Amino acid sequence: MVLFRSLALLLALAVSDLHCLPWFINISESEGPGATLQSFSFNCSSYTPTLKLLSVQPHSTFFNPPSLARWQGIYVGKLTLSSSARLDALAVNHYELQLQFTCGSQVIEGPLTIDVQRDTGHVQCAGRFVSPAGEIIQVPETVTPGARLYTLLLPGLELQGAQINITSAQDPPYFPGPFSINGHGWLQAPLQGLKGQAQKIFQLQVLVTFGSSQSCRGMLIVKVLPAPSSQVSFLEQNQSITIPEDLVPGSKVVQVQAQGLDVRYEIISPVPCPLFSVGHVDGVVRTTAPLDLAGATGSAVTMLKVKAFERLPPWASDELDLIVNVTPINHWPPRCLPALLVTQIPETAPVGTVLSTFTCTDPDSPGSTLDYQLWFHSPPGSASLCLSNRVLEVNDTLDCDTPGACFQQTASILVFDGGQPLMTTEVPILVMVTPVNEFSPTCVSRTFRVREDAGPSTLLGSVVGTDMDHPHNSIEYHTWDGSATFAVDRLLGEVHLLGPLDYERQTSYRLTVLVTDHSQDQDPTSHRSGSCTITIEVEDVNDHAPACEPPFQELTIHTVPGRSMVVTTVSCRVPEEPQRRAFSYSIVGGNSQSRFSLQGTILMLNDLTGGSPWPEQPRTYELLVRVVDAGPSIPHFSTTATVIVHLVPWRASTVATSTHRATVPSVMTPLLVTNIEAFWQPEPRFVVVLTVTSALLLSALGWLLVRFLRGLAQVLQAPSKPAQALLLNSMQGTEGSIEGFTDVPRMETPQTHSSTMSLQHFDGRAQDSCTGRDYLFNTRTGARRWLPGQETT
Repeated sequence: MVLFRSLALLLALAVSDLHCLPWFINISESEGPGATLQSFSFNCSSYTPTLKLLSVQPHSTFFNPPSLARWQGIYVGKLTLSSSARLDALAVNHYELQLQFTCGSQVIEGPLTIDVQRDTGHVQCAGRFVSPAGEIIQVPETVTPGARLYTLLLPGLELQGAQINITSAQDPPYFPGPFSINGHGWLQAPLQGLKGQAQKIFQLQVLVTFGSSQSCRGMLIVKVLPAPSSQVSFLEQNQSITIPEDLVPGSKVVQVQAQGLDVRYEIISPVPCPLFSVGHVDGVVRTTAPLDLAGATGSAVTMLKVKAFERLPPWASDELDLIVNVTPINHWPPRCLPALLVTQIPETAPVGTVLSTFTCTDPDSPGSTLDYQLWFHSPPGSASLCLSNRVLEVNDTLDCDTPGACFQQTASILVFDGGQPLMTTEVPILVMVTPVNEFSPTCVSRTFRVREDAGPSTLLGSVVGTDMDHPHNSIEYHTWDGSATFAVDRLLGEVHLLGPLDYERQTSYRLTVLVTDHSQDQDPTSHRSGSCTITIEVEDVNDHAPACEPPFQELTIHTVPGRSMVVTTVSCRVPEEPQRRAFSYSIVGGNSQSRFSLQGTILMLNDLTGGSPWPEQPRTYELLVRVVDAGPSIPHFSTTATVIVHLVPWRASTVATSTHRATVPSVMTPLLVTNIEAFWQPEPRFVVVLTVTSALLLSALGWLLVRFLRGLAQVLQAPSKPAQALLLNSMQGTEGSIEGFTDVPRMETPQTHSSTMSLQHFDGRAQDSCTGRDYLFNTRTGARRWLPGQETT
């Protein structure tokens, strides 16, 4: 039983000499894994303490690290045995453990001594007997029947009345008879003996029982050896061995073995033997002198005759012939010329070009044959170079036009001699393959398109040059003819516009681009060049408005009910661009009640019967025809042609329909109203600024309109005639633009009056700045006429 001492040790942080107290524990060797050895109590209120096991002397894994737990405000530590604990007082009966307790900055260390007490009632099964392999016992087959073969020793076995039995089966014919074992642990041979059981192995399972509940099992393995022979014989009658010459005296050469009882060995030839000796008992042959082939004649091959004999009668013996061959030892590796090869060759070097011839000799054996091998350190490997009969030459085409292909090749020539140990000389090789400018650069002819309104520095496209030499992008671009309209970037090949373009003057350009390579040859002045043609097509851009001939027409039409009539044809063109013929025509003003329509360039008077009732009086229409170019080019330009049509209704007295035309001569300079449509996409921030500015402007205009309406209301409150006179005087005094006007009312004008007015030719049209009304004017006479369909205020 274990004698526990209930040690309640209260460690206060204020006590500093507590670690000096000696702690002692007595424990029985029968304690097993998990047993508690000692409990400790600690007081540490302000910190979290730790308890460590620092060391165990002698070293052992039988002890677990101490545990520490808090219980009712006090920390309790425990020290227990580990799962591998096997205490044995006969083996180790004293352990010293070093413990360390830490509480904050306070560290306390102290030893704990454990004495293992002998337990007389404990029998421990240990040793190879209880191992899986068991205890092996070797006995000769000539052993006396019933003789003691082995004694089982277990601690405490001699003090207990233990029962030991062999539990495994011992059935014949394999067993000659049963083995037996008694209470003292003596294993005895079968009473029939072991004669004829040589080379057999007997496995015996043994059960040891003591007390009422304690037992252990183990295994004993009995190997039966053959009886010693009275004849002496070597396992091999002849042996040949090779050894190096650098063995020092006393080195082992070989061990000879002979079968027999108590055999001894000796060298019987040559006598005396100056170089070798044999162990009298173990048969080990050793060197007795340096094996210097150069200084000792005949030491290369030595024939020894070794005799094995019995030490006791009848002195049987046997002899062995042993041949010892001594090989020379290499002291110096081969020496080669050149010892280092650094060279360069162009990539166009043909296959078979000799780079160098190597000459190597072996100082240890000048006439010996050497072995040469070529070993590459880097790609492309053995395909580029080869070694044939000590000659290094080019083996394949050296193409440096692939990146990293063969600009530098590192290799070594390994030269081997035939000595022992094998010695090697390495000859480093560095071959620099220099590039050669073999190919001329090329570029592909291309066609670029550019609008004629493109500005300077506009990028038209890029010329892409290629070169089969490496590096492939070492190309410069130049223009052949030094064009002032276009420029080519020297490094990038980008074609930029320099000057203005005019489609009407020149529609296409041909530009010759010269491509030149560089940095592709060992010689920096070696260049190759090529060229290609770039075609630049100018795209037409609409930059002129169409002009109508004539710009103004005045016609008198006698209508017939139920019939549509051709009024006139509007003919327009672009004088600067005669090839532009696509136009669209539309009536944008003066076509009240849709009396007129356009069929292409033909102005038609529609059938009057299907529309509103026709007035009986003549009527004048001033039609505004808008003409817009309809081509694919942008922006689109437009102009407006004016056609004044006097319609005279049909009467019964009218015999025939007649049309009177009055046109404005083309020599007069007309007033053209041009509408330009352009597409513009402003930046977002500009749109924001424009929106804010427009909002402020509309606010200001609204305020001005309110002020104007208030003033107008005050004027309208006065009598109408004085107001009209006052307004007329105001307009005349301000601009003077109303003078000389001939006002034509918007009522149907008689035919006589229309004929009189048609004699008056107007060659211009404008808008009054005060009233906003449109009027016609004559630049020669100064006559003016308000256009019908507008009223003054």
